[in-house]
Amino acid sequence: MSKKLIAILLAALLLTGLIAGCGGGGGDKAGGDAKEPTKEAEKVFVTIATGGTAGTYFPLGGALADIWSNNISGVNSTAQTTGASVANVNLLRNGEVEVVFVQNDIAFYAANGTEMFSDSKYEDIKGLATLYPETIQIITLEGKKIDSLADLKGKKVAVGAAGSGTEANARQILEAAGITYDDINVQYLSFSEAANNLKDGNIDAAFVTAGFPTAAVQDIAAQRKVKLLNVDDVLADKLIEKYPFYVKTVIPADTYNGMTEDVKAVAVMSMLAVNSDLDEDIVYNLLKTMYENPDRLKAAHSLGALIKAETGQDGMSIDLHPGAEKYFNEKK
Repeated sequence: MSKKLIAILLAALLLTGLIAGCGGGGGDKAGGDAKEPTKEAEKVFVTIATGGTAGTYFPLGGALADIWSNNISGVNSTAQTTGASVANVNLLRNGEVEVVFVQNDIAFYAANGTEMFSDSKYEDIKGLATLYPETIQIITLEGKKIDSLADLKGKKVAVGAAGSGTEANARQILEAAGITYDDINVQYLSFSEAANNLKDGNIDAAFVTAGFPTAAVQDIAAQRKVKLLNVDDVLADKLIEKYPFYVKTVIPADTYNGMTEDVKAVAVMSMLAVNSDLDEDIVYNLLKTMYENPDRLKAAHSLGALIKAETGQDGMSIDLHPGAEKYFNEKK
């Protein structure tokens, strides 16, 4: 082999080595770029368990997801429809979501192992903030000859889905009025099922626990003349004596089409809850940004106007998460 040919081959080998070396350098750079997924891994996913699409939790949950995703660096938040309070507590316990909408009575039952949580106490559920009153609306139609709770005896009454927060409310209110499920024709129907069946005349009355005005009830009132039953002061006092998480409230006239008088009622508080292991700084920022964006909450639902830092501990029935405690202590 000639010296010239050997020189050419050596040059080719050297060039190949240089290219490989550059490729190795590129590999190092790619390795540097591979750190990007680490940044992605640091992103915090905050899934919010809300309720059915006909209720108030769902639109407000969507607003919170927008607020948190757009205002907290590294947070990606989404809202999902669920079976509401009781289902949400179980989703939180199982680590499937990070934040839940829940009634303060349901949170109390879970933390203390009573009612539907008598066999599954959940001490790690912690409070983020209370939001607004959720009124127990007892709805019937004109022509049903139902003017008081006593008139529900013998009637088909939707009390909420079995094991739901609404069902517990209905049972407790009826109990205070001296009525048991043996006295009525119990219908275990979800929020939307109750509304549809009442509108169609398949049931006589329904318990609905939600902030008013409630879209499903507005829908009924647009087609039928609705009547809301009073929970008078004597009955409310008896109820609150045994179940102190209830509060008295009034549903104003004209809340629904054809409603000409105020109606006395009782309410529980809607609230947000988290698990005890959620990062303290994240919890602090969830609260901070929520209260800093009131217009987005109001745009989602009229009840958003009631979500304020100064009332965020009213009716809190469980211990606050340390991050929430830190936030509210700073606001004092």
